[in-house]
Amino acid sequence: MLLAEGLEAGRGDKPVARLRALKVEAGRAALLVGPSGVGKSTLLLALAGLAHTARGMARIGDADVLSLRGAALDRFRGRHIGFVFQDIHLLPGLSTLDNLLLSPFAAGVPQDRVRARALLEALGVGDKADRPAERLSRGEAQRAAIARAMLLKPRLILADEPTASLDDAAAQVVADLLLEAAAQTGAALVIATHDGRIKARIRNQVAVEAMA
Repeated sequence: MLLAEGLEAGRGDKPVARLRALKVEAGRAALLVGPSGVGKSTLLLALAGLAHTARGMARIGDADVLSLRGAALDRFRGRHIGFVFQDIHLLPGLSTLDNLLLSPFAAGVPQDRVRARALLEALGVGDKADRPAERLSRGEAQRAAIARAMLLKPRLILADEPTASLDDAAAQVVADLLLEAAAQTGAALVIATHDGRIKARIRNQVAVEAMA
């Protein structure tokens, strides 16, 4: 479960966005909503302990993310938080499978090649496991990124504008995959978006407030 209260975050020395309260049960989803530039992405980073400035409370399970520092924060983030960004960030020169396996390597946990292949298969790109990442289509890369986020069975999946550049059919597929990923892994899913197509599907919506 994710619980955040009075969360304020900024890119520089002072907070620029506020999230008054957010609760997401395991396996369920919530949206951070608001116009472009209001600070949705900044608050999403704060939930992962990545904002330059953050105060308030953000608890994932029993861990208060904002109280963690240094290597302890890095380990927690690597093992318990999955990311899906609008820019997919698969590394060229590596296979799709090896891109997935970078996550456990960075988190210092064993690389489960069987689970990685099974996730790619379940998401419809199992036959692309050994293909170089730069040869994937946009849709294939998006599925691989979701598989990567699911690999370590995270407690929290964070998705930043994952459908912003997609047509209606592709946006529907990505939304379905994210919701299924949360349900299958028992993760809380938080999506930062201003996309009305996703807003029509998920009732738990919290408005981000800009700070002067």
